[in-house]
Amino acid sequence: MQIDLASFVSQSDRDLENHMRISDFIAGEPKAFENDPVTSHVTGSAFVVNSERSHVVLTHHRKLKRWLQLGGHCDGVRDVLFVAQREAYEESGLSWIRPLSSAIFDIDIHEIPENAKGPAHLHYDMRFLFEADMRDPLKITDESDDLAWVALDRLEDYTDEHSVLVMRDKLRAFAQG
Repeated sequence: MQIDLASFVSQSDRDLENHMRISDFIAGEPKAFENDPVTSHVTGSAFVVNSERSHVVLTHHRKLKRWLQLGGHCDGVRDVLFVAQREAYEESGLSWIRPLSSAIFDIDIHEIPENAKGPAHLHYDMRFLFEADMRDPLKITDESDDLAWVALDRLEDYTDEHSVLVMRDKLRAFAQG
């Protein structure tokens, strides 16, 4: 399934700007879904919550040294919902993760700093909302230093990343209807 950018519902000026930027990027960049180290690219992320919507899985990213949502590169796959779910499975070790919607939950555009593999570039990150069972054990992989189910009301204890905190705020609106 190819991603439907029209499924994204803007809730703020940030959302509108990011939606326009990612739409323009995909339309103009033939390698948008590739993992080319010299160009920006689309990524897929998963905001994985428990059934009560009180906790989210965060990973302490080994390279970036920050607590973030699960996610990664599309590697040529244009089905970004699939990519987000695949990355959530690979990075968490969870055995059951289901999408709560096929619609894009959030779009974030952020810079990845220069590293040994290439220059600084942008990640055009499409984020989706998923559910998993907190009783299912998390398994740390080589991409993480740690994994945790984090209470949403304690999210600031782990991160001050606006791009993570905004998803918590959107989850509250999602839960209300």
